[in-house]
Amino acid sequence: MEVLASVSSVLSMFALTPVISLMFFIIFLASIGKSLGVRRMYVSLLVKIFEYGRQNIESIRKQQFANLDTSDTDDGSTQAGKETADAGSEGDKPDCASKLNGNANKHLSNGDLANGGNSVISRVESLILLPDVDGTRSKSRESNHEDGQNDSLEFKLSNCLDYVKSGMEAIIEDEVTSRFEAEELKNWNLLTRTNRHYEFISLKLTIIWVFGFFIRYVILMPSRVFICFVGVMWLTLCTALVGCIPEGPTKRWMVKMVLIQCFGVLSSALSSVVNYHNLENRPLNGICVANHTSPIDVLMLMCDNCYSLIGQRHGGFLGVLQRALARASPHIWFERAEAKDRMAVAKRLKEHVSDPNNPPILIFPEGTCINNTSVMQFKKGSFEVGGVIYPVAIKYDARFGDAFWNSSRYSMMQYLYMMMTSWAIVCDVWYLPPMTRGEDESAIDFANRVKGVIAKQGGLVDLVWDGQLKRMKPKKEWMEKQQEEFTKRLKGE
Repeated sequence: MEVLASVSSVLSMFALTPVISLMFFIIFLASIGKSLGVRRMYVSLLVKIFEYGRQNIESIRKQQFANLDTSDTDDGSTQAGKETADAGSEGDKPDCASKLNGNANKHLSNGDLANGGNSVISRVESLILLPDVDGTRSKSRESNHEDGQNDSLEFKLSNCLDYVKSGMEAIIEDEVTSRFEAEELKNWNLLTRTNRHYEFISLKLTIIWVFGFFIRYVILMPSRVFICFVGVMWLTLCTALVGCIPEGPTKRWMVKMVLIQCFGVLSSALSSVVNYHNLENRPLNGICVANHTSPIDVLMLMCDNCYSLIGQRHGGFLGVLQRALARASPHIWFERAEAKDRMAVAKRLKEHVSDPNNPPILIFPEGTCINNTSVMQFKKGSFEVGGVIYPVAIKYDARFGDAFWNSSRYSMMQYLYMMMTSWAIVCDVWYLPPMTRGEDESAIDFANRVKGVIAKQGGLVDLVWDGQLKRMKPKKEWMEKQQEEFTKRLKGE
């Protein structure tokens, strides 16, 4: 028995040796910033598989519609004779083929919201007050009574109906809450988290889904966990060693090389494929602002450039990374609930930007993660500091994995588990031309202008609402302004 046990252990060691060697080879390539193009080939193969799945699903649906069409024709036969029934059914029953084509063309494109195309709701946008942008009352459109359509000073019960309709629409589907839900995909990506009950719709699709499940959970996930563990350990060790070097040009160069190398290793743990555009606009100093979808936004950007970071202090896995980074380079971590700390953060931010030797500081002005479909209100703090602002637009391809982190629903470890079991993380990063604040431009107007540029480049919806509505109720003054506007409407002012 002992001999058999020893033989089995030797065989298992020889079986694992090629796998471990392959993983270390992947880590080595990532650390030197090289790639054999395997990940891009893998992503291209996934696109073809998803397309095959779409065609398979549509063919099954067409058969189902055809069967439904046949059964409707049989049920429509009457005693007047088959010819009369057929003639009547051709004129009365809907064209199932046109229905199918209409449904096929009705698919939402990637990045749209699950209920974003709801045609039942036609919003009374003239009644929706938006948050203040410059200290004055702001509305999406002019009210009807301002257009001369409601000049009567008499109170009419019908004056309330528009507000009732607007309130019911907001309860059914408001444009803020939907920004914290997963994106709606055009095609099913063979993940049960985006399941539409398609995995058992046909034998071919079932076989592909089972095989993909095996690949993701038995091959990809263990390999990614191992690479991530090695990457975190390597980052912790390297930042500790670099932190011992005296301040100067040598340390700054070492920090940049080490961070790009370590984050390259960590990105390989997610099978990341990142496309960088307009490299001539890559920030060198000052403030870099970007839309925020996930904590891995930092990972995507740090693979190409070195940044100082500013953000909320975390515990757990993120806390380990924050403490490791703080050993090597200047970063700003703060407690969101401490008002005094915010003043200190603003002061440290100005000090950091005033030193040309410091790397650009990366800021996510939204203050929370949005689901990769829109850009919400930018906080004005980072735009009051002065200096050059470098906008960056980040857009993920949700077909391969939903990068959005709903922190109110999933913990960091749950989110990492979902990332490790996704197909891949594919995104585009656009470096936009640097922007400066105008002489007569307020910080809020400047923030909105930068936000608009990022939204346009990334194909995102530009919203004025505060992303913190994900965690808190609307401000009391917003509700009071709605009441004030309603009163003026009733008075006919």
